[in-house]
Amino acid sequence: MTILWSLDPHVGETYRLALGGEAEVMTQAPRILKAVDESANHQLVVIAPDIGVDSACELAERLRVEHQEVGVLLLRQRLDVNVMAHALRSGIREVVQSDDHTALADAVRRSEQLTAQLAGEGAGRGEGETRARIITVFSAKGGVGKTTVSTNVAAHLAASGKRTLLVDLDLMFGDVAITLQLLPSGTVSDLVAMRGHLDKSGLDSVVATHEETGLDVVAPSSDPADADRVPSDVIAELLRTARVHYDYVIVDTPPAFTEHVLTALDVSDLTLLIATLDIPAVKNLRIAMNTLDTLGASRDSRVIVLNRSGMKVGLADDEVATALKQEPAISIPNSLAVPTAANRGVPLVMENPRDPSTVAIRELADQEIRARFGDPVHTNGRKTSRLRRSRV
Repeated sequence: MTILWSLDPHVGETYRLALGGEAEVMTQAPRILKAVDESANHQLVVIAPDIGVDSACELAERLRVEHQEVGVLLLRQRLDVNVMAHALRSGIREVVQSDDHTALADAVRRSEQLTAQLAGEGAGRGEGETRARIITVFSAKGGVGKTTVSTNVAAHLAASGKRTLLVDLDLMFGDVAITLQLLPSGTVSDLVAMRGHLDKSGLDSVVATHEETGLDVVAPSSDPADADRVPSDVIAELLRTARVHYDYVIVDTPPAFTEHVLTALDVSDLTLLIATLDIPAVKNLRIAMNTLDTLGASRDSRVIVLNRSGMKVGLADDEVATALKQEPAISIPNSLAVPTAANRGVPLVMENPRDPSTVAIRELADQEIRARFGDPVHTNGRKTSRLRRSRV
């Protein structure tokens, strides 16, 4: 049964054909949440134009957390880019012009297909299995080593036997594939054609596997112009699908709060914020942290990583901590082995296991990621699974 949220109790007849039959009109959000809680038959909520955007997004956020399988469509009298971006970040599947009943019927069909897919995938997972943890690696400044951290953390997790996917979200200039010497047969851009019905086979069609570690990678197109052709909801669908089939999803990002990055941050369980020992990087990271605060992101789900620590450039590690008003959780020492491994197309954690940078990256992956989420970690024959307290 479809729920139609509107202040007009008689609006159901207007959209009856587009919605494929009868819709239950409800005028209050609490009643909708209660109805969804009490019955699995409610799988779609369509929000009429007379409901405010903020109220609509608030309901969508609640449903995304508590009932991921329930689709939410938003009707607007006029399509606005800012409204659409806000809606998609909140978990609304599509925004449709209210007088375009054909588009609404198509959106309903796509939502029903996605709901069926999510229900089937959820039933296919064994009892007690958890969904993948999504970790986004971000810095507001380029050149600080985001891709190095992303690829090596992901490679270590994969080599440890964890089903790991690395998503290169720098859709214009991503370097993950070349860093790992991969030649992907499919890219993120190919997912656009699967929009609204992406499944495991579709995801597999764009995945390239790093043979040495077993790490799966989704890379961007080699044509930077293709970046503009990838809607943010495709990224949301990619991460949503990957969450069902992996233990960890690592997301490498460009140095900007793009719509794609905001989408990833919105669904992430943990954000690794990268800084180096230079004033511009620290300043930009401080701004990024303030921006995340403004967006309402949880401070408990952030880890600051100081990369290339120990370089004698006039700025000390403790000065960075003072500037950020937070101690870095991990300091990765500067090492010439890092560019050497990158140029060879081999992850540092595999190329040079004893290098101090490798040791720090393994600690980041094992303690700040795996142990944080209660994932048992084997260390020198001992199995540990302690939960670390957030350092924020």
